[in-house]
Amino acid sequence: MTTVHAESAATGDTAARDTFDSLDPATDEVVGTYPINTAEDVTAAVERARTAAAWWAGLGFDGRAERLRRWKGVLTRRSAQLAELVHAETGKPHGDAMLEIVLAIDHAAWVARNARKVLGRKRRSPGLLMANHAATVEFQPLGVVGVIGPWNYPVFTPMGSILYALAAGNTVVFKPSEYTPGVGAWLAESLAEVVPEHPVLQVVTGFGETGAALCRSGVDKIAFTGSAATGRKIMAACAETLTPVLIEAGGKDALLVDQDADLAAAADAAVWGGMSNAGQTCVGVERVYVHEKVYDEFVAKVVDIAGSVRAGDDPDADIGPITMPGQLAIIRRHIADALARGGRALLGGEDAVGERFARPTVLVDVPEDSAAVREETFGPTLTIARVRDMDEAVDKANATRYGLGATVFAKARAMELASRLRSGMTAVNSVISFAGIPSLPFGGMGDSGFGRIHGPEGLKEFARPKAIARQRLRAPLTLTTFSRTAKTDATLAKLITLLHGRRS
Repeated sequence: MTTVHAESAATGDTAARDTFDSLDPATDEVVGTYPINTAEDVTAAVERARTAAAWWAGLGFDGRAERLRRWKGVLTRRSAQLAELVHAETGKPHGDAMLEIVLAIDHAAWVARNARKVLGRKRRSPGLLMANHAATVEFQPLGVVGVIGPWNYPVFTPMGSILYALAAGNTVVFKPSEYTPGVGAWLAESLAEVVPEHPVLQVVTGFGETGAALCRSGVDKIAFTGSAATGRKIMAACAETLTPVLIEAGGKDALLVDQDADLAAAADAAVWGGMSNAGQTCVGVERVYVHEKVYDEFVAKVVDIAGSVRAGDDPDADIGPITMPGQLAIIRRHIADALARGGRALLGGEDAVGERFARPTVLVDVPEDSAAVREETFGPTLTIARVRDMDEAVDKANATRYGLGATVFAKARAMELASRLRSGMTAVNSVISFAGIPSLPFGGMGDSGFGRIHGPEGLKEFARPKAIARQRLRAPLTLTTFSRTAKTDATLAKLITLLHGRRS
């Protein structure tokens, strides 16, 4: 939550500037006050990043890896402090805040260890026609990367772009969500402790106008995480300067439960996947499709587990408040629509959505074309549907404009079902586990966006491939010359026929 006001600049003769407060969503207490950076501020930050980029790229893989390992150490030693800030700005429990920090630290270790292996110069076969050449490919930094981050996982999610962009040799200008500006500032300040020479990670704070300014600032790529609607605006702004974009938008992820699944584990995963972080997870579980033979038993287990999940702002609460106040109306509308169209709330319901908190809601018999099934809810709700078999489950799971993550609980058909799901990632007999494996790419399709963070693919998103062909010796047939003769052409025709003209 935020409030906006104006204050005089602290230094120099700069005119008064607008600022905004970051507020604790559970209490409305002020966590911190931050500037609303203007387009001029953003341009200046990008110019500083451009200068720093040459130095940072010049450190090479080993030099950058050494700094990133030192940053990893700072993040680890000060993780409790960072977790407290995440808790204050998002309201999520300390344990959940620590979990996303731990995952980010693990990714930091991975990129430091693997950037050279993935992006360093590699030989390619030149082929028979160009056998006199040596062929290599290397991945060079883009330059300056703009990152626009979300509020729901203000450390883990943007670090999936920041870490990988830095490891690839880029500098970063980061615009955190207006709900979590303090976390963004903390990350930049902590990196400056181990990279004091140049501002390789800068933060600009503000609202949509600041993000739009970053899109138009001349950065070499934008990595955005947020809603599909905002993603479209990002793309439109970036199109003005042909700035490439990476979009990680929302999801409506499904969990499939086959008749041979471990039902206790599946139910526990459904509740955690759907209700941890108060359901404010882009790869969280929102829809569940269960084989009819185990449906009743599974639903009973889910209701039992979810019934013990408590919302609150005290240290013993399982989930915190809804961070963005406007989301409460969406959660309430989805539940109301499901109930009005014949659905039943086995737990929770409309009265489970309060002024700051939303208690768990489990819905059954909800029509597939209802808002609760079709639109991203982003709250602690689950819709559970009975299916005759897993083929029907796959069809219904895939009938969405989103395509981010998915989950399968099964034994005999687990991998088959996972491969058939239209999603960028799928967890089998676990939930959201793909996010914790640094070597796996993370991203979606459709309204969930495009491009990948994490893994080798994530490193390559922030680099440009450079191909080099080097002639090692003169070829018997010189083809790229105006002095090429008819005899050379005839010899070439015979050679290509010999190589490729045989019937298969």
